[in-house]
Amino acid sequence: MLVSCKNLSKNYGKFVALKNINLDIPEGKIIGLLGQNGSGKTTLLKLINELLVPTSGEIIVKGEKIGINSKKIISYLPENSYLDLNMKVNEVINYFADFYSDFDKETAYKLLDDLKIDAGNKLSTMSKGTREKVQLILAMSRKADLYILDEPIGGVDPATRDYILDTILNNFKEGASVILSTHLISDIERILDEVIFIKEGEIYLTGNANELRNKKNKSIDEIFREEFKC
Repeated sequence: MLVSCKNLSKNYGKFVALKNINLDIPEGKIIGLLGQNGSGKTTLLKLINELLVPTSGEIIVKGEKIGINSKKIISYLPENSYLDLNMKVNEVINYFADFYSDFDKETAYKLLDDLKIDAGNKLSTMSKGTREKVQLILAMSRKADLYILDEPIGGVDPATRDYILDTILNNFKEGASVILSTHLISDIERILDEVIFIKEGEIYLTGNANELRNKKNKSIDEIFREEFKC
C-alpha cells in the first residue's frame, strides 16, 4: 500500500478536524478526495505531507512513518500560492531542479510552452490563474510516487481545465498515484479511478468510481450532490 492512515485524528483546540481516519491509498490510482468546505480535506492532505502534526494516530508511506523519505516521493500542490512573486519562472524551475532530484526540467518547459507561458516572465506580472498553472507544472514535472493536488483547476478557465486534466493523466510516473481534491467534481470525474467522500472529519464513503456509478446509476457529481445536500 502506498499510504496508510491509521486511527488518524487532528484537533485545532476544541475543534475536531479529523476523527479517527482509517484509509489506504493504493499505487497506480487517480483518486478524488471530495467533501464540502470544512470537511477536513486540506487537513488530511497537509498531514500526509507532514505540514501538520496529528493529534493521534499515524501515517505510513511505503512502509515507513512520514518523514524525510516520504517528502522525497510526494509532490504536493497546495491550494494557496507559495511562490516568491519576485522570481521569474525559469528561476523557480532552476530552484526546483536543485531541490528535487526527480524534477524534470524538460517536462516543465514543454508544459510551459503548451500553455504559452513565457519562462522569462516574473510571477508578479501574471494573473492568479497563470500562477496556478505554473504551480501545477512544477508539481507534475517531478517523477514522484504520489502527487497530492489541492484544487488544481479551481482558478483556471473551463477551456484550460481539460488540458490540465490531460496533463495530469499523461505526466505522472507509471505506478504512481494522484490524490485530487476539488469542488469541480463534474470536471474531473472522467479521470478518477476511485473516490473518497469525507464529511465532518470522517470518511463517509469510498469506492471504485465506475462501480459507484453503476450501483447508483448516477455520476459521481450527482452522488455527491445527493449525499451532501443541505
